[in-house]
Amino acid sequence: MRLRIGGPVLDWDDLRSFLAIARHGTLSAAARALGVRQSTMGRRLAALEARAGARLLVRTPRGFVLTAAGEAVRGEVERMEQAAFAVERTVSGRDIRLEGVVRLTTVEGFAEVALMPVLAALARDYPGIVVELIGADRTLSLAAGEADLAIRMARPRGQSILARRVGSVRFGLYASAGYLAAHGVPDFKAGGGAGHRLILTRDETGMYPEIDRLVALAPQAVPALRADNRASHIAAARAGLGIAVLAHHTARGTGLVRLASPDLGGREIWLAQHRDTRETPRIRAVAEAIAAALRAAAPWFSGDDAAAQAPDNPVPTSLAGSTMRSNVAPSMPP
Repeated sequence: MRLRIGGPVLDWDDLRSFLAIARHGTLSAAARALGVRQSTMGRRLAALEARAGARLLVRTPRGFVLTAAGEAVRGEVERMEQAAFAVERTVSGRDIRLEGVVRLTTVEGFAEVALMPVLAALARDYPGIVVELIGADRTLSLAAGEADLAIRMARPRGQSILARRVGSVRFGLYASAGYLAAHGVPDFKAGGGAGHRLILTRDETGMYPEIDRLVALAPQAVPALRADNRASHIAAARAGLGIAVLAHHTARGTGLVRLASPDLGGREIWLAQHRDTRETPRIRAVAEAIAAALRAAAPWFSGDDAAAQAPDNPVPTSLAGSTMRSNVAPSMPP
């Protein structure tokens, strides 16, 4: 697509590339964001600047930065981008096929542990739908079309976002049998965890309230490891490094021992999508399947006695006939 701004005809791909480089700072990072080669990004930027007759970005030791002309252009290009996203969502919302790609983003570790049986059932019942699971360090934007569905441990906000609570995750304390044999069972009430070692995160901003509760519960314990990756927490606990706070469903099958402790609280599970895609059948099918499966797995996530007897695959093995009976929109709070 070619557009005219002021005088010269500008290519939309060149403009998107300019915006990606301005946001990410390097050609390589921008290329990854758009799914193209780094050489393509450099070629598009050069073509845009040649057509515009102005330098829009300059390379510095810290990456590309906007020139005065680039600053002036960026706002206009971002408005064009939002208009393009709106067109894309409108077209997608009118797609009546039960086939195509559905982009799903979720929190780290959740998909591997909780969602794969759901996706397997979807593949059997709707072979034309391909779920694209997106792993990202940052929260992807539904409004910007970076994902179709998002699973989050806090309610997503935004006037254009439809979000519904589909469950909750509870946390507990876990350690290996070897660690407990060497250090004993911790006495949190009288000893404050003296003589014990804790597996913690590097983040101390309150982003992980369950970790903060462990620190408050065991003020006499010492840190053994700080890592923000929860898979590392499981591996460290299994290796006997210390006591970890784990969601009960992630601790299943690890061989770790669950410790008696006061309630560490939990997190709500929210499923969200953009309002414009609520009628898209393939997105609705995936959303309904995930919501139904996560609600059915409530005891598994809670860590209660019923969950202790639950099978390792707690979700329905077939979803045909159940995912399309209700409209996503009415069941979602505003």
